[in-house]
Amino acid sequence: MMPIPASWRPHLKTETTKSYFHALDEFVEAERAAHDVYPPTDQVFNALKYTPFDKVKAVILGQDPYHDTGQAHGLAFSVAPGVRPPPSLVNIFKELESDLGIPKPTTGCLIPWAKQGVLLLNAVLTVRAHEPNSHKNHGWEKFTDAVLINLNERPEPIVFVLWGGYARKKKSLISVPPHAVLESAHPSPLSVKLFRGSRPFSKINALLEKFGKEPIDWALE
Repeated sequence: MMPIPASWRPHLKTETTKSYFHALDEFVEAERAAHDVYPPTDQVFNALKYTPFDKVKAVILGQDPYHDTGQAHGLAFSVAPGVRPPPSLVNIFKELESDLGIPKPTTGCLIPWAKQGVLLLNAVLTVRAHEPNSHKNHGWEKFTDAVLINLNERPEPIVFVLWGGYARKKKSLISVPPHAVLESAHPSPLSVKLFRGSRPFSKINALLEKFGKEPIDWALE
């Protein structure tokens, strides 16, 4: 596995020495030897790479990387440049337009959000090609819970965005205050009717301004 990005290393060093993490590393390596696994090795920790620990202003929590060819690149809900946005991301963009009037972008790559302090973190960081949830319950959840726990210990307030039942289970890891939690249905086609009208983007920015932080520019172009 690639090393943890530098700004996160002091906070996650203990985690990477635990037996579950070594077992997880061996599991992912064995999977890569036998199957196609996404995202590529050098992109697994992209969420941590593009959003350094002390720059996190908001967290949007996903569950599992996209499992079709060329989609996943280490950021929750985002796809690699040039890849057609999957249905959940299309629904996110529709809500963005409804909420803030920002027209649907031509790219599904959310790196500009990540660089402004939006940690786009999946609970599970790898997946076998075309097999959703195939790397569930092998240790990634413990590791990403540790990411959330470390962020929760930061004194500066963070906005945690929990979409869907799976993400909402993580609410117990978050202290409110000092932090804030926004909850709603998931943007997937199965629950999008309940996601519509949740206006997460304007709500995140309102909370950031309340916390004395610069709001996010959600336009990708």
